Amino acid sequence: MGLDYYKILGVDKGATDDDLKKAYRKLAMKWHPDKNPNNKKEAENKFKQISEAYEVLSDPQKRAVYDQYGEEGLKGQVPPPGAGGAGPGGATFFSTGGDGPNVFRFNPRNAEDIFAEFFGSSSPFGGMGGMGGGMGGMGGGPGMRTGGTRFSSSIFGDDIFGSAFGGGPEGHGMHTASRAVKAPPIERKLPCSLEELYKGTTKKMKISREIADASGKTIPVEEIVTIDVKPGWKKGTKITFPEKGNESPNMIPADLVFIIDEKPHPVFTRDGNDLVVTQKIPLADALTGYTVHLTTLDGRSLTVPISSVIHPGYEEVVRGEGMPIPKDPSRKGNLRIKFDIKFPTRLTPDQKSGVKRLLGQ
Repeated sequence: MGLDYYKILGVDKGATDDDLKKAYRKLAMKWHPDKNPNNKKEAENKFKQISEAYEVLSDPQKRAVYDQYGEEGLKGQVPPPGAGGAGPGGATFFSTGGDGPNVFRFNPRNAEDIFAEFFGSSSPFGGMGGMGGGMGGMGGGPGMRTGGTRFSSSIFGDDIFGSAFGGGPEGHGMHTASRAVKAPPIERKLPCSLEELYKGTTKKMKISREIADASGKTIPVEEIVTIDVKPGWKKGTKITFPEKGNESPNMIPADLVFIIDEKPHPVFTRDGNDLVVTQKIPLADALTGYTVHLTTLDGRSLTVPISSVIHPGYEEVVRGEGMPIPKDPSRKGNLRIKFDIKFPTRLTPDQKSGVKRLLGQ
C-alpha cells in the first residue's frame, strides 16, 4: 500500500493550491529536523513525506497520475492492465523508456530545497540550526550534511563554508557543495476573451519538452497542462507550472509560466473590476431621455432607462454589473455607461429659433 499524500498533509481530495500551501507551511515548520533536535530521525522521515506530498499534489500532472495509479504508479511501477497512455484531458502520463514497460518517472526533490523555495533565503528558526556541537563530523565533499540536515545556499547564503573556513578550490579544508542552477522561467501569453474572464474557463495547453531517463539520457515528450481560469482574473495574472522546462545535467528545469492576456472586445472595455461601454446617441435623445439596451457577457439582456438630460461627460453607473472580483466572485464591479452625443453639423434659421424658444432663451 503506497503513501496517502492527502492524509499526510491532512487535506481532502478536493484541496486547492491555497489549502496545500497552508498545510505544507504548518507541517513543514512543525516537523523540520532543526526544530526537533531530540527526535531528529522521526522528524526527518515526516519532513521528507510532507515535502513529497506537497510536491506531488501541487503539480496538476503528478497529482492526476497519483489519483489514478497511487504512489506505485507515480514512481515508475507498471500501470494496471488496460491502463491507456492518456490521462485526464488527454495528457500523456506514461512514456516508453528503453525496452521496459510504459511508466511515469517521478523522483522526489530534496525536501530542504522545497523548504528553502517556500520560506525564502533565510532559515525561519534563526541561527544555524543543526550546526551546533562544534560542527563535528562534517565532511568536506558535495552534499555536505550537518547533524542530518543538508545545508543549501538557498537558506544559508552562497558559499558559507568556503567563506568561513578559507575553503574553495585553492584553499584549505572544506569545499562548498556543488549545486544545480535553476533555468530562468519560460513565459507564454494565454489569450482569453472577456467572456472567459467573466465566467471562468478551462484551457488545455500542449507542451513539448525533454526529460531525462534513469541513465541521464534526454528523450522528447509531449504533455497536456490544464489551466483553470477563475472568474475575474485580470490581464497579467500568472499561472506557474514548476519545473516543466527541459531537463539537463546540473540544471534544475525552468518553471513554465502562462500570463493571462485579454483579447479586445467589440462592446466592452475593462477598467479594473468595472466594465465600460460607450453609446452613440443623437442630441435629441440626450435631451429627452434614452434607454440603453445591452447584452451582458453572460448572455443576459440588460435594459437601462435614463430620464436625466445626458450632457457631455455624463456617466450612468449600474452597480454589480461589472467583472467578478477575483477574491470573491459572488461580488462584481460596476457597469459604467458613457455617451458620445452626436450634435448636428448645421441648423436652419427656423431650427435655431425653435431651439431658442424651447430652451427659453
